[in-house]
Amino acid sequence: MNGSSAQSTTGAYSLRIGVLILPDLPWPRARQLWQRAEELGFAHAWTYDHLTWRGHRDLPWFGAIPALTAAAAVTDRIRLGTLVASPTFRHPLALAKELITLDDISGGRLTLGIGAGGGGWDSTMLGHEAWSARERSERFIEFVTLTDRLLREPTCTYAGRFYSVDEARTYPGCVQRPRIPFAVAASGPRGMRLAAEHAQTWVTTGLRTKRGPIPAAQGAMDVQEQMARLDEACYAAGRDPLTLDRLVVTGPTLDSGLSSPEAFADAVGRYAEVGVTDLVVHWPRPADPYHADLDVFEAIFGS
Repeated sequence: MNGSSAQSTTGAYSLRIGVLILPDLPWPRARQLWQRAEELGFAHAWTYDHLTWRGHRDLPWFGAIPALTAAAAVTDRIRLGTLVASPTFRHPLALAKELITLDDISGGRLTLGIGAGGGGWDSTMLGHEAWSARERSERFIEFVTLTDRLLREPTCTYAGRFYSVDEARTYPGCVQRPRIPFAVAASGPRGMRLAAEHAQTWVTTGLRTKRGPIPAAQGAMDVQEQMARLDEACYAAGRDPLTLDRLVVTGPTLDSGLSSPEAFADAVGRYAEVGVTDLVVHWPRPADPYHADLDVFEAIFGS
């Protein structure tokens, strides 16, 4: 993961710690969270990229790119990113223009977290039937490949099965060179190969076949199993596996360890031991999902 390790309490850990802030709060309140995340010394801060999400279909839910742009304007050091953007409702060219703008506003603090997407409301709100798992995978490969080119090259023509651009222009390009770093979420062999070929960071939420909350001891073993397959994908792509960062997002399946400072330190130690480089927790919410005690959260990261 680009950028320095977290400072303050988070700097005491052997891997970088990030936080995920849902885009569901009005900006006067959300601004306080993003600024506090920087004050607490998190290495990176993220938000979800959806049209709507789970039980929030009829509740406030703001756009990821505008939210991150606002966060960039009120912070100075923390890295920012999506976990994750997907082809479900985006086109590579439109996304690339927004990312270049955000990279400029943030002063080169942006990471593109990107994944294949899934079912749910995002997959049907544009008026088409949800894509099959195979089509999502095929679209994802093409989406990442074209987005990579658009962010690297000032002009691009591309004719694919799903996405095309004709003499597209992306001046002035990214602040970060050769482009914004990618954090690719992947669990299957095709996605892992894509991460090995294009990403600086691989992202996982744990084994998709399991339901949580999974304790850190088991979660670390599951992630270690995934990383063994990731290493194989790197070798197949001619890449040194040690050059690919490994980011674990806790919360959806994996227990975050936010119940106490001791539990969190134990979780961090277990993931670090198997080779994870970055761990992400969710900002505590007053109710599920991601309910946690804010006082305990502050005790963990605020000392």
